[in-house]
Amino acid sequence: MDKKKKVRNIFESIAFRYDILNHLLSFGVDFYWRKKAIQFSKIKKDALLLDVACGTGDFSIRARKDGINNIIGADFSFNMLKLYKEKSNLIDGRMVQMAAEHMPFKDNVIDNIIVAFGVRNFYDLQEGFNSFYRVLNNSGKATILEFRMPESKFFKSFYKFYFKRVLPVVGGVVSGNKEAYKYLPASVEEFDEKIIMPDLLRKSGFKKINVYTLTFGIVQVVVAEK
Repeated sequence: MDKKKKVRNIFESIAFRYDILNHLLSFGVDFYWRKKAIQFSKIKKDALLLDVACGTGDFSIRARKDGINNIIGADFSFNMLKLYKEKSNLIDGRMVQMAAEHMPFKDNVIDNIIVAFGVRNFYDLQEGFNSFYRVLNNSGKATILEFRMPESKFFKSFYKFYFKRVLPVVGGVVSGNKEAYKYLPASVEEFDEKIIMPDLLRKSGFKKINVYTLTFGIVQVVVAEK
């Protein structure tokens, strides 16, 4: 529960600078990552899509551009959802405040779930994946876009330097919350060292799992089918 409160406080505080920092700190490549993740998902245009940890809605907007119109945004942060609502001219604006571990949906009702850079903030990742599996219909898919540590020693060294030295300074100045941008890179390294997502997804019941890497291995896309 301590992590649950910490994460909510962090994202409530940085919500109004979240977009500009995402695009600035990723040099704009985050748009490409979301586009590729949607392509890997092969989501049908008539699907009911749930964007978990939706933040301000960039993943939903990408899906909408690809012709997917039936979208629900879900996030634990009220401030993130306020910004998501402001972008409702680009998405349909339906949203729910919730924790991924306790989704207020019936079983087998969602066609696809997407989540970008959010699963490492779940307070109980296995329970979150169990919820994914429960609400997805048969043959439904969960698509997870997340950072990872690159395997190349050169890129790993550069990545760690950028994440630990540059990102906290820039993020702290722009957002006004330096501690938040210390937590974010630390959470990526800890997640990469301790979590093997395909194993947890299989434990939740997912049968077919594909893993893709992007941009020198600093980002992964995991597509799990029920």
